[in-house]
Amino acid sequence: MASTKQRQRAQQARQAEKQAQRQAAKRARKQRLWILVALFTVLALVGAFVIAALINNNAAPEAGACPEAVEEARDSYELADPAVAEDRTWTVTLQACSGDTTADIVLELDGAAAPQAVASFVTLAQGKYFDGTGCHRLTTENIFVLQCGDPTFTGSGSPGYSFGPVENAPDDDVYPAGTVAMARRGDDPNSMGSQFFLVYEDSTIPSDTAGGYTVFGTITSGLDFVQAVADAGVAEGAPDGPPANPVTIEGVETQ
Repeated sequence: MASTKQRQRAQQARQAEKQAQRQAAKRARKQRLWILVALFTVLALVGAFVIAALINNNAAPEAGACPEAVEEARDSYELADPAVAEDRTWTVTLQACSGDTTADIVLELDGAAAPQAVASFVTLAQGKYFDGTGCHRLTTENIFVLQCGDPTFTGSGSPGYSFGPVENAPDDDVYPAGTVAMARRGDDPNSMGSQFFLVYEDSTIPSDTAGGYTVFGTITSGLDFVQAVADAGVAEGAPDGPPANPVTIEGVETQ
């Protein structure tokens, strides 16, 4: 029969074993908790990276960043009937950007004075012809214009048609700042298409055998944006060529 001391030692041994088991269980619970915390942390980080990637992939271009203009042929359009101009004034907004600057260049087009040019321009704008295109030419000597409307950026692009004759040309060959006029080839009155120029400083442009240049509108807002582009000059310091600060027409609205 066990003595009292033996029973006490046996009881102490059992208590020590139970305590060791409780401590082991406690350590195991802590271990499982830390594993769960680590797992949730990893999952949260992975989720954050996935969400960030999705946001970056679907985000619009960074605010203030002007997208590069497209350079492609868009030559499947048809010339609109002059009646489309409806013998009225049209308000057209060119949503333009250059560098980190954006601006609405607002034009008033005179459908009564230049019905064929206005009908053509408005129809092209409504058909998104100008969307994403650039202004390929800036002149800074003798005449002061920014020329746009050529998706090929070559100076020879067209919508697939040409028209004439010249409409509403000034008798004195003077094109005041803010004038919007159609570009054409020299001595060819029937070579107008989609290219147009914005006059940013009073210019005298001599007539040739075809006459002057079709004036079909005026700039009512945004001329300062065009002048700022001109102030930056022509690429490589030339007096005639692509603007040093490229210009993109992101979209056009007509009313």
